[in-house]
Amino acid sequence: MATIIFINGTSSSGKTSLLKALQKKLPEPYLDMGIDKFIWMLPSRYLDRPLWDDVLGKALQSGPVGLTLFSGMHHAIAAAASRGNNVLADHVFVEKAWVDECAALFALFANMNAYLIGLQCPLEIMEQREKDRKDRTLGQAKLKYEVIHKYTQYDLELDTSNLTTEECAEQVIERLKYPPTVFKGLKT
Repeated sequence: MATIIFINGTSSSGKTSLLKALQKKLPEPYLDMGIDKFIWMLPSRYLDRPLWDDVLGKALQSGPVGLTLFSGMHHAIAAAASRGNNVLADHVFVEKAWVDECAALFALFANMNAYLIGLQCPLEIMEQREKDRKDRTLGQAKLKYEVIHKYTQYDLELDTSNLTTEECAEQVIERLKYPPTVFKGLKT
């Protein structure tokens, strides 16, 4: 049975670090099909304003390019898992429609375990991480902070300000010993 692990959190909450740690620690192979992989498939001109606003630059909603792109991502993840591939995907669930779409897609395939992991972190720590990284648009954490967990519930929540990446990975691996509940409860 294929397993999907979504890691939801705002910019600089630790999603990518956790994803990489899980890929190293999990005994089975997991494909990295996260949001950044799909964003980087776009022509580079879409990564800067004004075209970035058509993708995800509006913080509380995506633009038309983003709606199409992320729906394609959700369907690609479901398709990969339906063929037996395990998937890790970092995400920013800033739209209720995205959560609903994932719940509906995963309900179609009885052979999928889809977990939703939420990363919490105080805003001031994420803002400092954004500055330190120098590869992020400053302000993304703050823009999405109030909405990132608005439409979701979680199989597991982790505070990346109190736990190391390794500790977070161990908690996720421990949670995988039990069936997921969130997406099954969100069926539309």
